[in-house]
Amino acid sequence: MLRRGVARLALAAVLARHAAAGAQPVRPLPLPELRFGVLPVGGVVESRESWTPLLAELSRAIGRPVTVHSATTYESLGEAIRRGQVDLSLLSAQLALDAVSQRRMNVLAQVQRHGGTPDHRAVLLVRKAGPRNSLQDLLARPEQWRLARGDSRSVSGFILPQVQLFLPNRIAMETRFKSEIVATHQATALAVANGDADVATNNTTDFERFREQFPAEAERLQVVWESEPTPPAQVVVRRDLPPELQKKLRVFLVGYGRGQGSRAESQREVLKALRASLGYAAADNKALLPAARLQYQLARQSALNAQWVSEAAREARLQRIESAYAEQVAALRE
Repeated sequence: MLRRGVARLALAAVLARHAAAGAQPVRPLPLPELRFGVLPVGGVVESRESWTPLLAELSRAIGRPVTVHSATTYESLGEAIRRGQVDLSLLSAQLALDAVSQRRMNVLAQVQRHGGTPDHRAVLLVRKAGPRNSLQDLLARPEQWRLARGDSRSVSGFILPQVQLFLPNRIAMETRFKSEIVATHQATALAVANGDADVATNNTTDFERFREQFPAEAERLQVVWESEPTPPAQVVVRRDLPPELQKKLRVFLVGYGRGQGSRAESQREVLKALRASLGYAAADNKALLPAARLQYQLARQSALNAQWVSEAAREARLQRIESAYAEQVAALRE
């Protein structure tokens, strides 16, 4: 009897411990990290350091960790987006258009640059001294020039110079030059400054950054052509993220750097380093209509300049371009 009594007491103690454990509140699982995609302008470390303060505040605002997914090329960043490895990203207008058109992302906000500085424009850079520093000579004899340009999805590094300067002069950037280097804006400027190329595509914002970081090299360069203002860069988000999270992200971005006080002042300094001095304005997919127009102009001019087996084949291609553009515009306006 004594043994059975002891056994019952032991069993009761075990059950009591389990009951007490079950009564404790269950800790919620940590929220998954948010992956922010960034294309390094100068280098990976520089880009990470520039974004760290903003992303740290974003993490606190949404209550989940935010990590950086650094890409080295437009292609690798686009591939990361296609594979679902990026949740949020700042993209050039063309890369944002690709992501939205593939129905993977939506526009949340767009960059606002400082109103007191010149508009963000594509430029061509050449050396001040040397045998090849004239725009007229470049257009007359492109096959004698070595080109340093951006990726074909770069608005300022490729699309705008192609649409507004080269194709109207019946010059295809990919085939008419003596040689070409495809690289970042920093690398293309350095290529011309160091004599490895004769002309580089670039833009006013990144050339301003280049002047700060490489003053001696920048002093060797001059701008010989400027484009019309470029479409602004866009902040995009995965469209399958919860709507309440997307709302929090937009509210944070639009409010960042606004208001008075030391915190807002500190945030504005971060925005200056990111070349977005006026911060971010709320936007949706319609903000990509100017980029869609540029893409359409590029496709149409390329078709008009190409060699065709017949006029009917050319017209068929042009009709397909018109149809695709109309569908894209309708989708962006939804």
